[in-house]
Amino acid sequence: MNGRHDDVPGPSTTPRPTDWITTPITAHLLRGALDLERTEHGVLPHRLPARARSQCADGQLAMAEAQPSGVRLVFRTRATAVELDTLATKTVYQGAPPRPDGVYDLLVDGRLAGRENAPGGNVLIVDITTGSAETRPGPVGTVRFADLPDRVKDIEIWLPHNEITQLVALRTDAAVEPVPDTGRKVWLHHGSSISHGSDAESPSTTWPALAASRGGVELINLGLGGSALLDAFTARALRDTPAELISVKIGINLVNADLMRLRAFTPAVHGFLDTIREGHPSTPLLVVSPILCPIHEDTPGPSAPDFINLNAGKLQFRAAGDPAERAAGKLTLSVIREELSRIVKQRAVEDPNLHYMDGRDLYGEKDFAELPLPDQLHPDAATHRRIGERFARLAFGTGGPFAAECA
Repeated sequence: MNGRHDDVPGPSTTPRPTDWITTPITAHLLRGALDLERTEHGVLPHRLPARARSQCADGQLAMAEAQPSGVRLVFRTRATAVELDTLATKTVYQGAPPRPDGVYDLLVDGRLAGRENAPGGNVLIVDITTGSAETRPGPVGTVRFADLPDRVKDIEIWLPHNEITQLVALRTDAAVEPVPDTGRKVWLHHGSSISHGSDAESPSTTWPALAASRGGVELINLGLGGSALLDAFTARALRDTPAELISVKIGINLVNADLMRLRAFTPAVHGFLDTIREGHPSTPLLVVSPILCPIHEDTPGPSAPDFINLNAGKLQFRAAGDPAERAAGKLTLSVIREELSRIVKQRAVEDPNLHYMDGRDLYGEKDFAELPLPDQLHPDAATHRRIGERFARLAFGTGGPFAAECA
């Protein structure tokens, strides 16, 4: 496995020092996780608290929330070499093209300085036709970064956004300490697989990570692939997590899963927002509707795999619903956008810190013509960059709903 890019230093061949320092991995060194579970191998970061996890037995949610999108190890050190032992769980979808291995991004004082993969790991094999899954155990692997600047610096290791990652050991050739609080605002975001980072290049280049970097905020990413379903336990997690800025991106998973009708959707949105407001009564709260997704703009779900181009190495999706069923209350993206806009307008009369953003301002028809969704649902790496840049400008920039807090 080789995760190197031409503009990023690769692994060093320098021999391992004999005086490595092993530092316990604790919550003091982690950002972006809501819970830290002790395992037989080490610690497993979770993006939903234990109580939320206990209230839903869905395998997709369990996989998504344990994939550490936005979670990073952060410490201060003058070490020139860092090793991280991890036990990843890599997902393989039978019948689909192979997925790239997860990437670890190393940032030095906020700038990308290394990018690596981890060998070994468990393999979760999922049959996309039946939904059945089995896990085959594998060994612990080591990610190594060397030839780092010989000075005191802040290190961030962004964990793979698309692999469950148990942290086994952290070794350095100099002592580490937690980075003091910088006073940066915390941005808490919830959304679907697009927010989770599906098909982004790396964990620090998902669109929320890019937007957070441009906005100068600390990210907690509760983007949960396939699982942005207005679940009450997710709303409570948002309610109970300290943050100065909150956004929720609602819509595509409800159509993907064909989960509810308009009659249930409207009160569910109100209830979700009510719960968040119990813990954050005046925090800027931004409701974001879905980006453009042509297959579901006017056709309800569910989404279904489309195997027509599988021989060419492409797995795509299609809308399996009937447009005529809109009359019976089935949801499409256009229906959801209209209703979200109406709900926010209604509530904003008494909640001036509630805001709405049309997702097509992040990715719309012109963008689709230039950068189409490769599988008809998820943006590619270039589109993640575009969405991140636009969100930063529209939300954190002058006149944006988060601008005053970030000034």
